Amino acid sequence: MTKSTKSTFLSLFIILFIGIANARSQSENEKINNLIDQKISYNKKNKNSTVFKIQLYNGNETEAYKIKEDFNTSFPDYHAEVVYDKPEWKTQVNKFKTRLDADRVAIIIKEEFTAAIVLEDKI
Repeated sequence: MTKSTKSTFLSLFIILFIGIANARSQSENEKINNLIDQKISYNKKNKNSTVFKIQLYNGNETEAYKIKEDFNTSFPDYHAEVVYDKPEWKTQVNKFKTRLDADRVAIIIKEEFTAAIVLEDKI
């Protein structure tokens, strides 16, 4: 085998090796992307995520809405909502992704709404 033949053979081998490695890499990337898509689809269908809420009040409807208005006036950066959970009305604040985030905000809120508590909820 001549030197130029060896060089050509080596060049072809390197190109073939790079092509195979690239195809394998693309195949693995496609598998990863497919798994990510499956996880996103699963999460949309099975909403079992945990969130944390700060509950300000639990009782009658009139008081629940009054506390919501008072809260929205005092803390415009947060969103309070009134929820009816048979047989009681609840005034709750936001849906926090972590307990730590909810606890941090609860400390501030408790200065004005002393009965505020952090609750874990599934959505």
